[in-house]
Amino acid sequence: MSARRVEDLRPEPAQPGRVLDARLHLLDRQVLDRDGVPVTVLDDLELTDPEPGGGVAPYVTALLSGPVLGARVFGGRPPRSRWHPIPWRQVTDVGTAVRLSASGKDLDVAWVERWVRDQVIGRIPGGRHDPEGEQ
Repeated sequence: MSARRVEDLRPEPAQPGRVLDARLHLLDRQVLDRDGVPVTVLDDLELTDPEPGGGVAPYVTALLSGPVLGARVFGGRPPRSRWHPIPWRQVTDVGTAVRLSASGKDLDVAWVERWVRDQVIGRIPGGRHDPEGEQ
């Protein structure tokens, strides 16, 4: 067993930013808009390419959400065109949920839910009002 020097035990210099474990802190987290309204669930991440030689570690450029249920059941990955990116610059907090600075109405990620609400649920008799609001 070789002796270790004190210099070998010192931690590496910290890089700017916060270090996150993608599985622990990000994936499958609820994404909330600036008003605290649930927008989507975080399915994947878009990362930069690492620099050759290990100069700069990859970092997150966007959160990705999309139709992953079929891929989880049958395997494979959804095509890139099916993912809905949310730029990382819109993330304001990472905690039990990921919070955004944008309104959910401004994001393309909820278009399917809006379409179903307007085109399907809204056409059902009584589907355009809140039944709990009436007494």
